Amino acid sequence: MRKTKSEVRSQRSEVRSPEGGATGGQRIAVYPGSFDPLTLGHLDVVKRAVHLFDKVIVGVASRQEKHPLFSWQERVRLAKEVVKGMDGVTVQGFDCLLVEFARQQHAQAIIRGMRAVMDFDYEFQMALTNRKLAPTVETIFFVPSERYFYLSSSLVRELAAKGGELSCFVPDPVVKALRRKLAR
Repeated sequence: MRKTKSEVRSQRSEVRSPEGGATGGQRIAVYPGSFDPLTLGHLDVVKRAVHLFDKVIVGVASRQEKHPLFSWQERVRLAKEVVKGMDGVTVQGFDCLLVEFARQQHAQAIIRGMRAVMDFDYEFQMALTNRKLAPTVETIFFVPSERYFYLSSSLVRELAAKGGELSCFVPDPVVKALRRKLAR
């Protein structure tokens, strides 16, 4: 039996969490990463994702095995400072499986940035693994703006270590934090 247009609209407006519970109609996405440090490329993805979702949660992963420059607490603090005032964007640290974090946040989607072919294999493998673990949580890939296509946190750390110009790559609070962290 075919549904009327109003029935379809009504059904779409009731957004469900990955566990099947209603989320109050909110479309929620998690944008995970180590953000060591958060770059203008990351911020570009956040700004574009918030146009598609009611709430975007920047999930700062602990990732101590990567030996980050900034501590987990520093990365969470910096991310909060950078997104302060952005409607629909929050920041939260997590130290569990990404899909578990997404479930805890009642997210329907995981946002991932994909810069180039070099990112594809890893991101594709992770998306399929996450789908296996949490079939109701979709992975959505964003391609960054052309001006940030080449940008990576590791490039920023290297530039900062050599005293290079940073303001065209990271937000001002991150520039200041990098200068303090790497002051000799």
